[in-house]
Amino acid sequence: MNAQKNQADSEIRQAIDRENPATVAAFEGFDGRAVFAIAVAFSAFQIWTAAFNPVSTMVVRAVHVGFLLLMTFTLFGFRQTAERRRVPWYDWLLGLTAFAVGLYHYVFEVDLIQRAGDPSTTDLVVGTIAVALVFEAARRIMGLALPIMCGVFIPYALFGRHLPFGLAHRGYDIDQVIDNLYLSTEGLYGTPTFVSASYIFLFILFGAFLERAGMIKLFNDVSLGLVGHAKGGPAKVAVISSGLMGTINGSGVANVLTTGQFTIPLMMRFGYRPAFAGAVEATASMGGQLMPPVMGAAAFIMAETIGVPYSEVAIAAAIPAILYFGSAFWMVHLEAGMRNLVGLPKDQCPSALGAVVEGWYLILPLAALIYLLFSGFTPLFAGVIGIAATAALILGTTIVGTVGSMALRVAFWVAVGLVAAGLWKLGFRTEHLAFTMVILLIIPCLLFKGGRQTLVLVVNSIADGAKNAVGVGVACALVGVLIGMMTLTGLASSFASTIVDWSGGNLLAALVLTMIACIVLGTGLPTTANYIITASIAAPALLTMGVPLMVSHMFVFYFGIMADLTPPVALAALAASSICKADHMEIGWIATRVAMAGYVVPFMAVYDPALVLQTGNWLAVAYVFIKACVAIALWGAATIGFFWTPLPLLARLYAAAAAFLFVLALPLTDEAAFVMTGLFLLWQHRRRSVPSAAPA
Repeated sequence: MNAQKNQADSEIRQAIDRENPATVAAFEGFDGRAVFAIAVAFSAFQIWTAAFNPVSTMVVRAVHVGFLLLMTFTLFGFRQTAERRRVPWYDWLLGLTAFAVGLYHYVFEVDLIQRAGDPSTTDLVVGTIAVALVFEAARRIMGLALPIMCGVFIPYALFGRHLPFGLAHRGYDIDQVIDNLYLSTEGLYGTPTFVSASYIFLFILFGAFLERAGMIKLFNDVSLGLVGHAKGGPAKVAVISSGLMGTINGSGVANVLTTGQFTIPLMMRFGYRPAFAGAVEATASMGGQLMPPVMGAAAFIMAETIGVPYSEVAIAAAIPAILYFGSAFWMVHLEAGMRNLVGLPKDQCPSALGAVVEGWYLILPLAALIYLLFSGFTPLFAGVIGIAATAALILGTTIVGTVGSMALRVAFWVAVGLVAAGLWKLGFRTEHLAFTMVILLIIPCLLFKGGRQTLVLVVNSIADGAKNAVGVGVACALVGVLIGMMTLTGLASSFASTIVDWSGGNLLAALVLTMIACIVLGTGLPTTANYIITASIAAPALLTMGVPLMVSHMFVFYFGIMADLTPPVALAALAASSICKADHMEIGWIATRVAMAGYVVPFMAVYDPALVLQTGNWLAVAYVFIKACVAIALWGAATIGFFWTPLPLLARLYAAAAAFLFVLALPLTDEAAFVMTGLFLLWQHRRRSVPSAAPA
């Protein structure tokens, strides 16, 4: 029994560490100071290159990976241990070697360009070391699954001419493989690493700033004020709070560990069983990767992969995200109705308006970020301005907090605006102006104790952002190996034709195969890696079968996320189990029911792309949205076993059948589904009017 418990604790710890490396180690002495300084330097490098563009994109990618590997070898040991208080000398050696390898492109950039396609022996040796270090770093963070999956493609490229069963290709020499993986933009430094270095890091840092500044408390207070007193209020608070957290944090497991510390005990205190409480939080937190404007790291990679502005991806994800959280909200409402669970007393709930009035300044950077993203600016520019605006507001609010007079506070912000306007007239670029204002606000903060404490908060946020970017960044670098080898050998097109053949040309069969592949891959891979692989293999197959480009990629994106809820691994459920102390498998199975919309909406989007706004006909959008809402209501009733009254088994099957007809979107299926829904509502209305049918 103890051995099983220790194994479960180890799995939970590894899942948490993978998504939230800021908590992975508590270093002491020199090691603690050194790792902290590296994290700050990493963030400073990313901000500097994003704001000032001083070096080429290849150098940015290489140094970015160098920093990622240095932090990985210092934060994660060769073996998983309970605590890591010191960094062994050999991990320092590995980390510093990896960082030096990352600087190779910076030091020899001109030489590498001049001998492009004809690497020297030194280039090949350094490249081999770089590839090996990336594999080892990924193993330490994610275990063996992803490194093995990516690693098999290297011998496939080397020995392709000797392979049977239609897998053979011309084969490539080792120098061609290393050239592709290390010296080109197709391997380690491919599109995933480019997106990690350009966009993902900045948005993770942006979220770290807002979390440190108190955004979690603001979201929790607003959620409590809105629905805390309603039927099943604590669970509804979890759904809304996690949905709001999704606007700044694209990590599902990290959301569980932040909002879940508050919402899961609250749900349990008001009658929700532990496994259900954990499942609700896991479901809502995973939805954070679907919620614009930030979404998950995979969404940024999707935008770059299919060649559209990120704002288009966010717009396409808007209705599915609303349906996802609406479904979770509906599920907990039905659970509360079935079990007669009440909300918090009204006098114990904070005022939502009061919380907004108190923390209004935290909303401004998020509003600015949304405006910039949807006004045609790049995510790089929006992220830089968002970080600078958040830092300026935190520092400025601390300064005006020392001033008692409201008039003087207003005068201070007016003066800040006038200084910014003056710098603009002097010709400062927007990014340079923003960080100049931050530096000007740092100076007065150095002069009093509260200001210095705020500066410590800012620096800690910078370090947390760097640490939390490690898992995603290393996964992006490693998956670049798979993409590079598939591109080199032409394997991606072979996979696509295989999926089409297996499905017999049937779209539904191809969708089911793709869904299964996404979920199976997700049992051992983080969401970002899962999306990149399935987008390379399965999405082209859907595209050849007539599914629009955005819809095909959104389909695999969705199921890559749902894999983190689906047993047997269910990483979000693992994280929730560490708080609610329930079996993570039980949490995972309940979460799959609560998140039913996440499994249904992607299929509906394929059959009617209006659901992801791939049409200019707003009547079509309104129709499919209403249809999806009705389908989700029926799925919820079938899943929970309750609507207005408890449902017997036959009624649950009837509701599920009606919902399934809405998904199919074939001739007459919608009409039949609406008729069945009307009959179901009429039956429930009549049954509710009978006192003996009401729940106890």
